[in-house]
Amino acid sequence: MAAAHYRRDGATPLEIEIEVEGLRKTFGRREVLKGLTFSVPRGGFLSIFGPNGAGKTTTLRVLATLLTAREGSVKVAGHDVREDPMPVRRAVGFISHNAMLYPDLTAQENLRFYADMYGVADREARITELLERLELSARRHDAVRAYSKGMRQRLAIARAILHRPRVLLLDEPHSGLDPRAVDILDGLLTDIREEHTFVMVTHDIAKGLEWGSQLMIVEGGRIVYERAAGVDRDSFSAVYREHVRDGSVL
Repeated sequence: MAAAHYRRDGATPLEIEIEVEGLRKTFGRREVLKGLTFSVPRGGFLSIFGPNGAGKTTTLRVLATLLTAREGSVKVAGHDVREDPMPVRRAVGFISHNAMLYPDLTAQENLRFYADMYGVADREARITELLERLELSARRHDAVRAYSKGMRQRLAIARAILHRPRVLLLDEPHSGLDPRAVDILDGLLTDIREEHTFVMVTHDIAKGLEWGSQLMIVEGGRIVYERAAGVDRDSFSAVYREHVRDGSVL
């Protein structure tokens, strides 16, 4: 069973927002996830590191109900992802390499589509707020296909948090962003840090350590290291090299 999380005063247990026990996933004959067990308390920020092909993105996609596990129990926001997927989807925002945007629609039209899908009551006000927050207001009427990669990533972030999800799943959110876009993303994460529970997959050790309250290394579909935050970059990089043979440390 996933370990309980306690407040720093050692008293009241924290409410668990994500609970994963014995998670296994196969693609054909290849077992990608081999019995992952972990939990994240409400308001926590789990940073997951590991080499390509370790199973990190697969884990996020199971949490988001985009993939079904072969074995194991997965609960998000109190709901089983297999038995009760719809409440999980409402509780989750997912930022991945696929922006999940319609390229021929404008930024505003994309956000209106997702706002209607999630039943966002204050649709226009919420869209305006996010476009301003992510510095996209001036391009709100432009087709997304004309956007740079950084602009598409920012719009994908707006899409992911539009419905105010309890849980945000981030798959390499800083990858390929220019410095200004990184600053905007980090500023947004600072602003909303207390509003969500986060799981972030990243190859960027500096960013993962900066944001994570929990740290995990996955290699070969298994958790090979996990601890609470508080380790410095050099020490963590040494641990990464120890556990992940031929892994790159950024």
